[in-house]
Amino acid sequence: MTSRDPHPMTTPLPHYRIDGPGGIGPGAAPPLVLGPSLGTSLAVWDAQIPVLAQHFNVIRWDLPGHGGTPAHVLPDHTPGATRIADLGRLVLNLADDLGLATFDYAGISLGGAIGAWLAVHHPDRIRSLAMVCSSARFGEPSTWHDRAALARHKGTGPIADTAASRWFTPAFAADPVAEAIIEELRGIDPDAYAACCDALAAYDLRAELPRITAPTLIIATRDDPVTPPAHARELTDSIPEAALTEIPHAAHLAIVERPAPVTTALLNHLTPPTPDHRPSDDDSRHTAGMTVRREVLGDAHVDRAIACTSRFTAPFQDFITRYAWGEIWTRPGLSRRTRSCITLTALVAHGHLDELAMHVRAALNVGLTPDEIQEVLLQSAIYCGVPAANAAFAVADHILRDVTSAAAAASHDHNNDEGKA
Repeated sequence: MTSRDPHPMTTPLPHYRIDGPGGIGPGAAPPLVLGPSLGTSLAVWDAQIPVLAQHFNVIRWDLPGHGGTPAHVLPDHTPGATRIADLGRLVLNLADDLGLATFDYAGISLGGAIGAWLAVHHPDRIRSLAMVCSSARFGEPSTWHDRAALARHKGTGPIADTAASRWFTPAFAADPVAEAIIEELRGIDPDAYAACCDALAAYDLRAELPRITAPTLIIATRDDPVTPPAHARELTDSIPEAALTEIPHAAHLAIVERPAPVTTALLNHLTPPTPDHRPSDDDSRHTAGMTVRREVLGDAHVDRAIACTSRFTAPFQDFITRYAWGEIWTRPGLSRRTRSCITLTALVAHGHLDELAMHVRAALNVGLTPDEIQEVLLQSAIYCGVPAANAAFAVADHILRDVTSAAAAASHDHNNDEGKA
């Protein structure tokens, strides 16, 4: 993980953080830039990072006056002066500073609008675009002018007082995660917040949407009062070949309230099946197989397996690395998520419970959600038998509880470390 403040005396850059395999440049994992919504910091994407950072170098950035970005990266806070283009240029400045000729981009709300502007005006830079709970026009300009005036005169506190009803469903509004996001809003620079409101007031990209050529995913929620589903359908109908995913039981900040289905939708959009460039000899198959094996099963599991390899078992370890992982799992015809579903079903059918436990963890690694694993096991109950599925559910439930507990412990440790900083 890399975190960096903007250069004080050169081209204006936002504060940003990089999570992923490490390194930017040839041979590195592809760069994915994530844009935040108005009133939030880059932490709004925290729930997506554990999965996305397995496949990308994920670059998150803060809006002016939000998170770690100072307000002065926008030189003019005069009411009405700021445009989406000003915010889009901050992203381009950051990409240039990192040496990114092209990148995938996903943004929520205002962050999505910035991505759409980039895709229209700098199509050579955007490999793919995802807009989450976003729009081509965010309502009447007067609404944003009024909110900008409120922020300039009374700060962001009054705006935070009513944010829960816009950002979250009533069932989630009292969640500690939701409360922390709202509390963060109170500390945002009022003039910078107002400048972003001015940008939204002037933003209307409806006539330019057909110019977007990047593969585009639109994610909407059914309970979003800020950008209701009609906004998403307008984007989908106007952007050539755009895909639409609707997520139930969430309001505007869907990446916070329903992180798992959003992450799955993003991963499916961003990582299509790769071309068939499979290795053709045993040595290269072993190298490729070991790479895929580590990506699917995790380094810890593979390291344990290697440590336990004996002279007697070494030929078998070589065989499964070359054949299962280097020959089959590298084929482009099916995604890793689909292969994982098939593998789980086969292991249930044959009662291989130890292997099933390993592949439940692997399913999470490749982007399956607990709900999707549940669906696979329910399907298996019909075609593999109820007793087999009963045993499988017990194994999977144990693994999922263990993973949840480990994630909670890691989050607690992280929060303690932040408190000591």
